[in-house]
Amino acid sequence: MDAIAVRGVRKVFGATVALDDVNLTVAEGEVHGFLGPNGAGKSTTIRALLGQLRVNAGEAKIFGLDCWTRSVAAHRRLAYVPGDVALWPGLTGGASIDVLGRLHGGADPRRRRELIERFALDPTKRTRTYSKGNRQKVALIAALATNADLFLLDEPTSGLDPLMEEVFQQCVRELKNDGRTVLLSSHILSEVEVLCDRVSIIRRGTVIRTGTLADLRSHTLTRVAAVTRRPVAGLDRLDGLVDLGVATRPDGVHVGFRAGPDALGEAVGRVAAAEPASLTVQPPSLDELFLASYRGDAVSDATAGARR
Repeated sequence: MDAIAVRGVRKVFGATVALDDVNLTVAEGEVHGFLGPNGAGKSTTIRALLGQLRVNAGEAKIFGLDCWTRSVAAHRRLAYVPGDVALWPGLTGGASIDVLGRLHGGADPRRRRELIERFALDPTKRTRTYSKGNRQKVALIAALATNADLFLLDEPTSGLDPLMEEVFQQCVRELKNDGRTVLLSSHILSEVEVLCDRVSIIRRGTVIRTGTLADLRSHTLTRVAAVTRRPVAGLDRLDGLVDLGVATRPDGVHVGFRAGPDALGEAVGRVAAAEPASLTVQPPSLDELFLASYRGDAVSDATAGARR
């Protein structure tokens, strides 16, 4: 059974279509990245999973439980961290963790103490004195100290410094090792790249791409740069290459281009035959994949009619 199954979901607010035929599947034990800019539909999808709004069409289920009609049962199996945490200003951080923990079904005391130490939080201070990052720590500790099966994390590291982001990443890896499921919505693409098994990209209320990074990279272009001792023969006649640049310098022939998967092997082979002193083959980063998805830059688009 999938941890999350969203099929054909549509949500309309007046004249605004927030979600338009959204399909999203997250397998049990998977860390799944959910990407898109502000207004793309990420938080609306998560609100539907939390049972906070009723969709106009389609279905959203958590472990087979309908998120609207069986939200109470679904909430027993999940923990949620929003990107903008509001706490009770008169309570201490520790008391707030306890209240949030009870909402999640109860926190493990040992795990709670460990997380407070790891996230370097002073639980004795009133939350009114906390920075945004410390408020975020409270929500993270309260969620991560539970025994939830599913963690819905919507921009969870907002306000955290790089050291605390590393602690968060360690915690997510521990959840995965324990067989827990994580849906991670984040603007920090490097964070998603190192943590997630699969990624879904949402644009204008529709999931436009889903897959592993390898799957997504198979539809984009790989960047190649080399310095060779001899000119590279025939690159200008090879289909599937874009941005080809060649310059002869004292240290050799500098060659650079981007290639689709069908042309990559032959192109690199021709470079290798020219006795390279250096050769770099760089697959697209998640940042590039994300931007390409939003520009519509598939391999077929980028290479259609291009031979440079």
